[in-house]
Amino acid sequence: ADMPVVISLLNSLTGIAAAITGILYANMVMLVGGILVGSAGIILTVAMCKAMNRNLFKVLAGTFAKGKQSADAEEIHIKETSASETAMQLAFAQKVAVVPGYGMAVAQAQHACGNLQKQLESRGTQVDYIIHPVAGRMPGHMNVLLAEANISYDRLFEMDDVNEDMEQYDLVLIVGANDVVNPAAENDENSPVYGMPIIRAYQSKQVVVVKRGMSKGYAGVENSLFGADNCHLLFGDAKTVLQDLLGQLKLV
Repeated sequence: ADMPVVISLLNSLTGIAAAITGILYANMVMLVGGILVGSAGIILTVAMCKAMNRNLFKVLAGTFAKGKQSADAEEIHIKETSASETAMQLAFAQKVAVVPGYGMAVAQAQHACGNLQKQLESRGTQVDYIIHPVAGRMPGHMNVLLAEANISYDRLFEMDDVNEDMEQYDLVLIVGANDVVNPAAENDENSPVYGMPIIRAYQSKQVVVVKRGMSKGYAGVENSLFGADNCHLLFGDAKTVLQDLLGQLKLV
């Protein structure tokens, strides 16, 4: 989970090295370019650390807070759902939120997600995309993928813009995201991710999580959202699942 932060820091160091080289060779282009790359990389590194509730020193030292979760956590009882059941929920929902994550990027499911959005909007359903600052491989990853699918930028919302209104969503569809929606970050002081800002999907009326399996996220922590009363899991490749949802939705 810390690797993107390290990559960002290394990028900033290359900029600083270029700036120093520009000074040595009296090359103004290298100096200005190095300053821009170095400063941008440092700003990005600090922003990512803040979004993950991580200290840069601990990232570099390779440490992660060890909680009691692995020893004391209760067994999570999940509730599995199907594409047809989820399509029925979507058909009667007035307000839907999509939370994309790295799993969506791996499956290249952004176009299928965009097609599903168009189908829902044709029925009068409002569809919003909620983006976590560190969702995906790097910050901005989700924005780029959704832009590839011609999804309007005004339908994309930062986490802080909608977190206080999550209970208004009839359904939150989580596509390949894990740690960024883990309620343990807010309500379990023993969790290693405690204090990390998350999207409060658990406060919505219903949650459907699209996952390939029960593997953990980058933080290696169980997601307590999966055992919530309002949460169901829809297993499968994100692209295939979204295409199935679209097909089922057209039949409703």
